[in-house]
Amino acid sequence: MTAFSRTASFARLALCGAASLALGACATVPGANVAPGSPITPSEAQLGAQYHPQFVAEFGGEMTGPYADYVRGVGQGIAVQSGLATTPSAFQVTLLNSSVNNAFAVPGGYVYVTRQLVGLMNNEAELAAVLGHEVGHVAARHSARRQAAAQRNQLGGLGVAILSSVLLGGNNPLGQQISQAALQGSQLLTLSYSRAQEIEADNLGVQYLSRAGYDPRAMASLLQSLAAQNSLDSQLQGRGDATIPAWASTHPDPASRVQNALAQAGNGTGVTNRETFLRRVDGLMYGDDPAQGVIEGNDFIHPELRLRFSAPQGFYMVNGTRAVSINGDAGRAQLTTAAFDGNLETYVRAAFRALGGEQQQLAPDSIQRATVNGIPAMFGGARVNNGQQQVDVTVFAYDFGNRQAFHFAAITPAGQAGVFNAMYNSMRRITAAEAAQVVPRAIDVVTASRTDTVQTLARRMAYTDAQEARFRVLNGLSANAQVVPGQQYKIVVRAN
Repeated sequence: MTAFSRTASFARLALCGAASLALGACATVPGANVAPGSPITPSEAQLGAQYHPQFVAEFGGEMTGPYADYVRGVGQGIAVQSGLATTPSAFQVTLLNSSVNNAFAVPGGYVYVTRQLVGLMNNEAELAAVLGHEVGHVAARHSARRQAAAQRNQLGGLGVAILSSVLLGGNNPLGQQISQAALQGSQLLTLSYSRAQEIEADNLGVQYLSRAGYDPRAMASLLQSLAAQNSLDSQLQGRGDATIPAWASTHPDPASRVQNALAQAGNGTGVTNRETFLRRVDGLMYGDDPAQGVIEGNDFIHPELRLRFSAPQGFYMVNGTRAVSINGDAGRAQLTTAAFDGNLETYVRAAFRALGGEQQQLAPDSIQRATVNGIPAMFGGARVNNGQQQVDVTVFAYDFGNRQAFHFAAITPAGQAGVFNAMYNSMRRITAAEAAQVVPRAIDVVTASRTDTVQTLARRMAYTDAQEARFRVLNGLSANAQVVPGQQYKIVVRAN
């Protein structure tokens, strides 16, 4: 969650063209009738340029400096192999300041990758593979064809949403809006790719790797790392592997894709540039950026907004650019903000209207005042029938002063709204001293000594849990693999 603007709200991501590749929101679909592999068209380039600033803002902001320059060079080098353009400079490759493992590309030569995903890679060939895979989707015009199909089927708006399918029914705007942070925005771009399209993008990525002189087997090792990270995240958050979309899980069946990628690579060889890659990512921020708030166990802490709260036991959090989502079997919630004129009751009612959208006039049954750890608060609830079941909707808002308010919006099965009561009551302001203690993590590249083991290096990881598992996944090491003296490895340390 970034430092919220005072006018931020749950966003419908009402974009078209390149920005609504999964949403089907526009009357025309640039690229839908373009042959796969054909150069970028003027209409695609125009849309990419038009919506690039919105993508950057939506997905954490653009990073600049040496890390971004390195990623840009690798990305442009692999993207030009696609035939979409003849010069590397025709591609805009952006390193996003996001702690989510994600990458995507859109028509017009715009390619995006998060710093978190870059940190997961173990050599330059793997970085080129993930970018090549995404460029492959664009070269094959997968998103344009998916959007055209959605329009033919009269599918508009936000498309598939987690909460709406679980609690509210597929087209309910309340569930669609609540689910936005859990989907992390850009993942909407990839959720609808078919198995065949994913395999095709893998195959194209392998081809691009070979053409660029990289080891084509990097696509397979990349997919293995993504699957391992997704599995570890699931274990750490106490959920099943497929509960929440992540980069690996939105690209289905990683095991079979690894085998396919190896088959496509065959006996091909090439460079991996491991040492160059590790040198260039040394010091890269890893995990949450304190400027966007951090998740530490069950706690969310925002040092700039000076707030802290605790999620209920059994729930896990996802930090998005517009909201923090809190997810569990018993319900979903988000913390976000909206325009605030100093009247908290008006704020709560406006939050209900925003949740209901145009299709449903949603209002609280009643509104009550409260004080939470010295913060003036108001909350209201409503019971909604989605045609299949009754659900409870709650808005709990806090007046932080200076015309800044925050609110939780929550959905639970009817009668279970109380599952979030402890979370509502945990909201508090933090002091300047507490804020100063929030220090980011970063990648530190170290060389294994003769006495080092997986365990000794893992103990240097800046985490209190699963140190060895985190170290193995971060370095692409299998369960039985050991470190090699003299070889470099990544650990995660506190940046100070």
